[in-house]
Amino acid sequence: MVRRIAIIPARAGSKRVPGKNIRDFCGKPMIAHILETARESGLFEIIHVSTESEAVRGVVSGLGFAPDFARPAELADDVTPLVPVLRWTVGEYQRRGRDFDQAWLLMACAPLIRPEHLQAMARRFAELGRNCQALVAVQPFASPIQRGYFLGQDHRLLPVQPECVTARSQDLVPAYHDAGTVDVYDARFLLSEREADWSGRCHGYVLPRHAAVDIDNEDDWRLAEMIFRGQSGR
Repeated sequence: MVRRIAIIPARAGSKRVPGKNIRDFCGKPMIAHILETARESGLFEIIHVSTESEAVRGVVSGLGFAPDFARPAELADDVTPLVPVLRWTVGEYQRRGRDFDQAWLLMACAPLIRPEHLQAMARRFAELGRNCQALVAVQPFASPIQRGYFLGQDHRLLPVQPECVTARSQDLVPAYHDAGTVDVYDARFLLSEREADWSGRCHGYVLPRHAAVDIDNEDDWRLAEMIFRGQSGR
């Protein structure tokens, strides 16, 4: 049996959307949606909210997901990447006698992820076997990146790849970006601190577009609300 932990980072210091992790989203604290999805998936031995915030801890405890321990302050600033947070959390559980085969990163602001998406990613991770150390939820760019532009100081458009500006979209190789919602890691590899070895061993899982809104600003928030209400008939 595969032992999985879901880790949901939820700092208190969001600048672009203040308090977004516990702000009301369609009738519930935002973080409640991914917590319920994780529980309904039936995949996880532990669902852990990684936070330094007493306010976040109070909200998730009230939802039945009290964290076993707090995130250290040195891992809760604006510049700390998420992989060290995952590594520290898995290591802390290991120090407490709990080992896992997989560590899942579930973003607190991913209310459109459903249990079936997580279950499908678990199946894909198993199918890929030992050559896969990480599985990242991705989305295709809305428009071919080869036909993108930089914006010059005088607002002049500067083609990223001038030779592709007039190419047909269907003739260009699709490119993908991190959806900012779900990652799956082999726990032993995560603890090995050998990120340089990840090249070629990290795979992508393409999420449906309606499930992959990465909420970084108020426009993203409103779009996610519209999709959520449309799906639930509200």
